[in-house]
Amino acid sequence: MDRLSNTVRPYAWGSPTAIPHLLGAEPTGEPQAEMWMGAHPGAPSRIVRGGVELPLDAVIDADPVRELGAASADKFGPRLPFLLKLLAADAPLSLQVHPDLDQARAGFAAEERAGIPVDAPHRNYRDANHKPELICALTPFEGLCGFREPARSAELLAALDVDSLKPYVDLLHAHPEEAALREVLTALLTADRDELAATVHETTAACERLGGAHAPYAALAHHYPGDPGMLAAMLLNHVVLTPGAALYLGAGVPHAYISGLGVEIMANSDNVLRCGLTPKHIDMPELLRVVRFQADDPVVLRPEASPSGEEVYRTPAEEFRLSRFVRAEGAAPADLTAATPQILLATAGAPQAGEVLLTPGQSVFVPAGEPVELRGTGTVFRATVVA
Repeated sequence: MDRLSNTVRPYAWGSPTAIPHLLGAEPTGEPQAEMWMGAHPGAPSRIVRGGVELPLDAVIDADPVRELGAASADKFGPRLPFLLKLLAADAPLSLQVHPDLDQARAGFAAEERAGIPVDAPHRNYRDANHKPELICALTPFEGLCGFREPARSAELLAALDVDSLKPYVDLLHAHPEEAALREVLTALLTADRDELAATVHETTAACERLGGAHAPYAALAHHYPGDPGMLAAMLLNHVVLTPGAALYLGAGVPHAYISGLGVEIMANSDNVLRCGLTPKHIDMPELLRVVRFQADDPVVLRPEASPSGEEVYRTPAEEFRLSRFVRAEGAAPADLTAATPQILLATAGAPQAGEVLLTPGQSVFVPAGEPVELRGTGTVFRATVVA
């Protein structure tokens, strides 16, 4: 078992205090958005083996079967198939979707054939993998997830009494669900930004005036003034997770995280197609091909308890499995030995994994097959794979 040394990413939307407070560290004054735990080549965790500090991806590359286990290596290849994060949002992230596996493979191959550099700002597919993800709230966590029913979005927009929104209200009422959502999103994101500026301004003012269900969208506009993505966001469900609750985000589901601290796990991919609330590249034709224009109420996940004390967040993803242990004083040791690789992350208390004492924000990598017993009190998240 290896204690992990992890990189914190200073994205501008990050909270300057949430991750430092969890770690018991002094804030630097700079945003600390995400702490990455895993073997992503962009910021691999570091471990010490034989007195030498090594990046985890290099350790896995040297002997994938030993580190990952035969089942995981056979199923997902010679790499850790998930990335675990602490995510701390103080401002909204971009409105975005992720492709499914077939779309990612086809898109990556097409951009490779076209000779687009993998780090080009207009590139959509930086790898050939999909990116299902799960966010579990550690604090109240606010986000947008999936399309609201068109009739309900029409009511939300109509209540603003903004004349230039009325054509969109009519479209949402006049067409079947998929056609209505596709037509309105396309119209909003392809309109001339200058021509839409007055609509965005009037809509923002009306949202601020009305408050209530409109308040989250006024907050988005405050962070991204003039961005028509604020109007697109009004087509989406607003969700507030309580601590311990989670959201699963599959392919094609538009979403954005707004605020809060959570544990996030995802398939190891960088493929993102943006819809708005961003200065970055938006590829409208590809976006419209990938977005799933289906209205759904968000399904808030609660962990399923087992006799061992493990609480599992069930999702259809195979690249990852997230669970947690909330251990009270006097709880019996839990045997976590598994044939798959694991990362254990403490978020409260002082639990002990094997001989390693963990404080909040600390984590360990457990190679496949290595015996590990969890003792002590506190909360530990367990990330592994379905293999």
